Amino acid sequence: MAVEVVYRSSRDLERLFMDKAEADRHDKMLELAELLAEVLQKAVPSLTEQQVEEAGIYMAKNRDVFAKAFKSQPDALSELLNAPAEVTEPVEAAAPVAAPVETTDAEPTKPAKAAKTSK
Repeated sequence: MAVEVVYRSSRDLERLFMDKAEADRHDKMLELAELLAEVLQKAVPSLTEQQVEEAGIYMAKNRDVFAKAFKSQPDALSELLNAPAEVTEPVEAAAPVAAPVETTDAEPTKPAKAAKTSK
């Protein structure tokens, strides 16, 4: 029986990651999305909870593009206008730390090579 370590995002319990850093990035993106949603709700109270959540997630996922636009490069937003629309799914919020999860496979599998880390 093989044991495989995977990481679960603590803010999105249904997503599993093979890399702790990736799970942490996902959690940070969701944390930013939550804060953006709060700001949007305060700025535009007529928006529904689902609308502010979707907008917050969209902005958090595209934070680099928005950062460029806010730094005197408004044409950066054309990148998002030309991209196909992305459907976001609601995510449950929880603790902000990614926790390792061990899973077992019925069949033994060959262990994956560890990724090299830069120093």
